Amino acid sequence: MKSKSLFWLLITVLLTTASFAEAQQRTNVFRIGYLSSPSLSVTPARIEVFRRGLRELGYVEGKNIVIEYRSAEGKLDRLPALAAELVRLKVDIIVTSGPTAARAAKEATVTIPIVMTQVGDPVGSGFVASLARPGGNITGMATLAPELNGKRLELLKEIIPKLSRVAVFGTSINPGTAQSLKEVELAAGAFGVRLQYLDVLGPKNIETAFRAASKGRAEAVLMMVGGGIASALQTQILDLAVKSRLPVMYTRARFVEAGGLMTYGVNVNDLDRRAATYVDKILKGRTPADLPVEQPMKFEFIINLKAAKQIGLTIPPNVLVRADKAIR
Repeated sequence: MKSKSLFWLLITVLLTTASFAEAQQRTNVFRIGYLSSPSLSVTPARIEVFRRGLRELGYVEGKNIVIEYRSAEGKLDRLPALAAELVRLKVDIIVTSGPTAARAAKEATVTIPIVMTQVGDPVGSGFVASLARPGGNITGMATLAPELNGKRLELLKEIIPKLSRVAVFGTSINPGTAQSLKEVELAAGAFGVRLQYLDVLGPKNIETAFRAASKGRAEAVLMMVGGGIASALQTQILDLAVKSRLPVMYTRARFVEAGGLMTYGVNVNDLDRRAATYVDKILKGRTPADLPVEQPMKFEFIINLKAAKQIGLTIPPNVLVRADKAIR
């Protein structure tokens, strides 16, 4: 009888322990760090898409996840300190917006999983060993930014058939800028276009860059300025483009929606939506080293006809018909 009673007591203890562990797992609250170069107020749609993606996967803020948002407000030198702060908070995952934020997170930790959402060349930037097998604590989405710049130059050439000089605005401290410039140079050689590279590291450089472009007789601008800096200078860039009467090709749709001429690139909202699936997989036990970096699936070509009219530019019908969206 004693043996039988002991048996049932043991079973009861095991079941109680299992039920407690299961309940504890269900109520476990994960902490996600979100590190952004631009101000969060500049990219509200992207953040909402990310949060919606998490909700669709069963994550509710305040219930089973907490998101710690940190933004450099366009001041890139603040990113290392913000990344270090997230590490001190012992977040379970860090989601980064842009290559500079990814670099700061990478230098801050080699153990906390990092999900990048907007890195043009993850391999060339040294974030992962390969797209198929990242090999470290970083994975996420690539934007293929270097390759896309050749296409952007091609579209400028189609809109301005006699195009011969293009000013390229870039940010040399951003990972991937050198590779992007190489791709533009290859395309420029094929199209017979001369390039004028102008480095934009902050607010004081942008007006100087537009003046230099005009002085160098540039007929168009290819905007490759880094996300954080570009976001902080958006209004100034758009005003200077009109003032200089220069057609500008942007890398982000938000510039065109705010009054810029045109953009060709990855649908960044889609990248943030898919970032939520990476967060989910990692929280469920997968490691970044074994999660392949995804390449973009959705691209968009947007033209703002109001902006074209402001600078006296006519968009050829054969180009306009290929646009995914024309803002009139």
